[in-house]
Amino acid sequence: MGAVRGAGGSGVGGGCGRTDKAAMPVRVLKIIEGKFETPLPSHLQKEGLKHLQEGFDPTNKYIQGLVILSYPLTKLGDGTDFFKVVLQDLDDFCSRINSINILIYGKMAEDCAKVMRNGDTLVVAGFKLAKSPTAREDGRHNCQLEMSEEAGSVIYIYTKPKTTSASETASMSVAPKYVYTPLDHLKDGTIVNLYGIVKFFKPPYVSKGTDYCSVVTLVDPSNAKLTCTLFNGNLNSLPKIYKVGDIVRFHRIKIREYNGQMQGVTSAGFASLTFDGTVGAPVVPRTSSKVFTFMDEEQKIIEELRVWAASNLSICGPAAKLSGVQPMLFFDLTCQLIGKAKVDGSSFLLKVWDGTKCPYPTWKVPVEARELEGEKLLLHQLRNLTVDILVYDNHVQLAKSLKIGSFLRIYSIHTKQVSSDKDGSHIEFHLHGGTCYGRGIGVLPESNPDVKELKDFLESVELADSQSMESMSSVELDSTFNNITDLELHLQRCQELSVTVLTDHQDLSNTELKTILNSTAPQQFRIRAKLRTYKPQKLHQSIKLHCSKCNSLTEVPDGDDFDCILQGSAMTSPNPELHNTSWYDSVMWTTQDQKQRKIAIHFVKPDEMLKEPEDTLLMIEGGTLKELWRLTKRFKCVIPVRSTEDDLELLDLSAPFLLQGNTKYYGCKQCSTPKPIQHLSSIAAEEQPSWEPTEIAQVLGIELLQYVFIMKFTLVDGTGALNAYLFDYEKFFQIPASEILTNSFLQQKMQMTMNTLCPPGRKLDDLPWLECFIKSYHVRDEMKHRVCYQIFDTTVAEDVV
Repeated sequence: MGAVRGAGGSGVGGGCGRTDKAAMPVRVLKIIEGKFETPLPSHLQKEGLKHLQEGFDPTNKYIQGLVILSYPLTKLGDGTDFFKVVLQDLDDFCSRINSINILIYGKMAEDCAKVMRNGDTLVVAGFKLAKSPTAREDGRHNCQLEMSEEAGSVIYIYTKPKTTSASETASMSVAPKYVYTPLDHLKDGTIVNLYGIVKFFKPPYVSKGTDYCSVVTLVDPSNAKLTCTLFNGNLNSLPKIYKVGDIVRFHRIKIREYNGQMQGVTSAGFASLTFDGTVGAPVVPRTSSKVFTFMDEEQKIIEELRVWAASNLSICGPAAKLSGVQPMLFFDLTCQLIGKAKVDGSSFLLKVWDGTKCPYPTWKVPVEARELEGEKLLLHQLRNLTVDILVYDNHVQLAKSLKIGSFLRIYSIHTKQVSSDKDGSHIEFHLHGGTCYGRGIGVLPESNPDVKELKDFLESVELADSQSMESMSSVELDSTFNNITDLELHLQRCQELSVTVLTDHQDLSNTELKTILNSTAPQQFRIRAKLRTYKPQKLHQSIKLHCSKCNSLTEVPDGDDFDCILQGSAMTSPNPELHNTSWYDSVMWTTQDQKQRKIAIHFVKPDEMLKEPEDTLLMIEGGTLKELWRLTKRFKCVIPVRSTEDDLELLDLSAPFLLQGNTKYYGCKQCSTPKPIQHLSSIAAEEQPSWEPTEIAQVLGIELLQYVFIMKFTLVDGTGALNAYLFDYEKFFQIPASEILTNSFLQQKMQMTMNTLCPPGRKLDDLPWLECFIKSYHVRDEMKHRVCYQIFDTTVAEDVV
């Protein structure tokens, strides 16, 4: 980078040999009737991105494209202004890689940041071509353009004169023709644009930090599936998804591979549009953004996805009318809010109606009249058509903010049938805490087709009782709003949750264990059973190391084995010839004890903008286990190594190849082919190295072992008993298996969870019910064939953990 910022840097200074340095290096011009207002210098020749590669001579060449992303103006460590933009080549928009990073330094960066906008046409000349360290991560060109005024670079910024209204510009602005990636073509570490059909989603909720979070699972005609976890500090910036079957368009979503599956996460510049997935519905994008792009050809994409979804997806949810509810049902409800009230610290009441009448007597939640918001006359008139929904825990904050009269879609309401000597049998409506099953509340706009249909229906409903407030006696009001009896006990009963919940396949019905035991394998089943016993009883023994490549399971080595390996490696002194390379600095000293060990620490050189110890990776030779743990408390990653004649290398794979925090990462001895440490330099060269264990393992030729829970559950349901194996990374317990061995709090949490699933000392009748998915499969063992069972797509209820 120094050569770029210095005057006359090679490649930049000579990149445009006849550039007039007296001319302004950043020029803003216009495009009139499709042509540049001022012609470019005649000696410049246009070049496409596909021809750029290391060694390319940029003399008298220019690159033209559209600005699709720009980053905030920042300062480097030496105070130099820095501005980064992403340019897309419109002449080759069908190419898989048709965008490139441009890095601008000095006063030119400041000038560009003032006038450059997304959607501008850019012409750049006098650039230096360099290898992009972020190509794998951002999915852009493997080279980048570097520019500065001192080196003679020139940037022409072309804007079109405004001839359309502001609203037209907002909805249909001039834009690049984006390339959209099918879900079966996604690659780890890339940033892509995609279309998908919503198969499952969780309405936005407040995450553990300050951001809102939304989770959505997408499918497309490639039959691949992608689960995206989206974060944003602004609730309105998350996708406006109202139902399964909606179609979303995501721009600049980052793809990560986790446990063999692709996942999507928000990245810089992420943007989304949402469309109704109903065949024949108007193609109107839902977004809070005032400026977005939508090309004519994209309407065809949406129509094709609608047709495919109608034929291939079961997107009709459970009953959504109050007239159709049944006991023990989970359903989504589109309704209007007419009253709300605080009940206690962890629950909140919503009074809603949809114009139909529940066929069962319903529970009216007792609240103080002064706590109830809403028009009392309307509440009284609709008293036989409204239902009380009790909202718990993380949904309370949103429930409090809802406006009376607003239209809602409440997801995964639970109906419970309750009998009592005093009140007889009645139905209760609950929105339990947590986000399993996509539980949550969505506010629908007036323009939503379902809202228009509901409003028309509600206006046609004839109210049976239209008496005025004056004619209502105080006794009637008291009986309507002030029936508070045994509230605390009632709430306690209402808040009882299943100890496990299902995360998919809600269309499967329950099967008795007796039937499963007599069925052929392989098959998938949904069961309702009790956990009679489990093994191992010592829960720490359930943690194993699993290789996804050879499917082997090994015990987690203990600290004594690691210490012995470290002591053996310390007998070989560090090789001084391997110190202080181009990508790491070295420090070596001799201990003052009797052994006088020589210790060397190699610090990977940090980027100018990344100098904090907690972001740094280091390698250590000759250290003890105690010394390594001390370093992990301050530095992000620690790799134990030893010297050879030519390079540093990893220790025996019986030892962890990486320590990060309290977690030790191991490699599979059978599947790994360790490479010299020099291969880490490729990550160190990245703009902002992340030092993720999976990435480190990949470049070092290590097949990463994953920590897993392995347990055997004996399940019973009155028709039979069945042994099912739990093989899980973190989904079932909602605890990472990699952290359980070093975290006493998580160990206690896991023990408490198992005590809830299988309470010690309880009779079988008193054990809680578990809802689980299990699958049967064949195992060949010493010439014998047997059928085994495994739990899947099941998690412990959030209120339990």
